[in-house]
Amino acid sequence: MTGTSTVRSYPFGEAHALDLEPLYRELRSEEPLARVVLPHGGEAWLATRFADARTVLADPRFSRAATVGADTPRVRPEIDHNATSILNMDPPNHTRLRRLVATAFTARRVEQLRPRAAALTAELLAGLRAAGPGADLVEHVSVPLPVTIICELLGVPVEDRAIFRAGADAALSTTSRTAAERAQARDDMNAYMTGLIEARRAEPGADLLSALIAAHDEGDRLSTAELLQLGTGILIAGHETTMNMIGNMMFLLLTRPDRGAALRGDLAKDALTRGIEELLRYTPLGAGAGFARIALEDVELSGVRVRAGEAVLAAVAAANRDPEVFDRPEELVLDRPTGPTLAFGYGPHHCLGAQLARMELQEAVGGLLNEFPDLHLAIPADEVPWRRGALVRGPERLPLAW
Repeated sequence: MTGTSTVRSYPFGEAHALDLEPLYRELRSEEPLARVVLPHGGEAWLATRFADARTVLADPRFSRAATVGADTPRVRPEIDHNATSILNMDPPNHTRLRRLVATAFTARRVEQLRPRAAALTAELLAGLRAAGPGADLVEHVSVPLPVTIICELLGVPVEDRAIFRAGADAALSTTSRTAAERAQARDDMNAYMTGLIEARRAEPGADLLSALIAAHDEGDRLSTAELLQLGTGILIAGHETTMNMIGNMMFLLLTRPDRGAALRGDLAKDALTRGIEELLRYTPLGAGAGFARIALEDVELSGVRVRAGEAVLAAVAAANRDPEVFDRPEELVLDRPTGPTLAFGYGPHHCLGAQLARMELQEAVGGLLNEFPDLHLAIPADEVPWRRGALVRGPERLPLAW
């Protein structure tokens, strides 16, 4: 079987709030490996079933490194020539870099950070209350919590957040920034990180960036370009997605009062853990299917032959609602037994900071529900402003009242 001749434009449309395009459900059932054409780089296969998406993410026959410098299907016009980014590497180079930072994000290390995150959350919630009803969750909690934690872990001055927040916005933009603006923001971010590396080299500390500098200077385990890319990548990824997910999760809970009340009624650790995992499964963080991978040889997915050299996209949000894997997949079931999802990816590129993100989400969501029993949106749900023209979804502002 060679698949359908129908080619659909992708993404299917502008992402609206946290709605998942209904076409994903249809494709998953009728055409699980669909042909799509992206704004730049041409056509790709779109995998919407859980098993297929997991294969694309983990099977070494699908390569990220093969996309570097190639005119592959993508949502932005720029061709990615950055071979030193861990996102663009395959094993063994990817494995080499990942090992250098993995110990900073283990479950044990993250639990050691929890008291600091809990104290910071309490401080931020007090600030939210002091600001009064109508205060913005994004400004008072969603941004400062993950930004402060990753800055302290990496060794970045939190007072510099205006610099790297601008870099993060540009890095994740699709149409909200021009190619020239993205390039300038990337240069500014690299210049900032270069200066910070030099400062840490002169005065090393007990932080991850100092450890990476030592790996470069003393162990020759990563190149100068890799050091720079790891530093900027961890800084951006270490706060951007969690920042958006705090707002996304609270929007879902506050616009489904029965779900919010159910979780508030049982904030024991196990119940909160299950609730956060279900919110991660259910929430479509990405505005599309993410980054393409290139088949290095012919591979069959759902009876369709993907030929060597063809690009494939894994539609994680659609896969996380696959009825072959999840009971009542379209429902937000907060007491669902925890099981495998693709919320943090899968395989070699499984999110390094998954445990850190989980902990921060537990502290933020649990803290908000516990501290504000009558929490609700201060504006109608359909008036909440959402990020547009970006790779990830999240509210620009989320005004709250209590």
